[in-house]
Amino acid sequence: MSFTGPSIGSGGRREAHEFGRTHVVRPKGRHQATVVWLHDLGDNGSSWSQLLETLPLPNIKWICPTAPTRPITLFGGFPATAWFDVGELSEDAPDDVEGLEAAAAHVANLLSIEPADSTIAL
Repeated sequence: MSFTGPSIGSGGRREAHEFGRTHVVRPKGRHQATVVWLHDLGDNGSSWSQLLETLPLPNIKWICPTAPTRPITLFGGFPATAWFDVGELSEDAPDDVEGLEAAAAHVANLLSIEPADSTIAL
């Protein structure tokens, strides 16, 4: 899945970003809940799926998507996996609304095939 949106430092220029691979840890027992686990800046879904697979929670399905690789304004444009652009580390920093909306739509799409009574988004 891809999205198109401006980055904070792009001056409104729209760039397309592809979401990375989604890793799924299937429940070992009866499926009672689904959790979407979003990684941090520069990470990926694979590393978290490996860790989550070791937890003693046999009835949980873990969905671990990978954010797109995109230029990060805070890093001087250096690319990293990120759900949205980060311009600065401040409460007053502008939000990358388009990136946030694309990430939310991606998570909603992942959850659209899950049973309604089994989903928890973190």
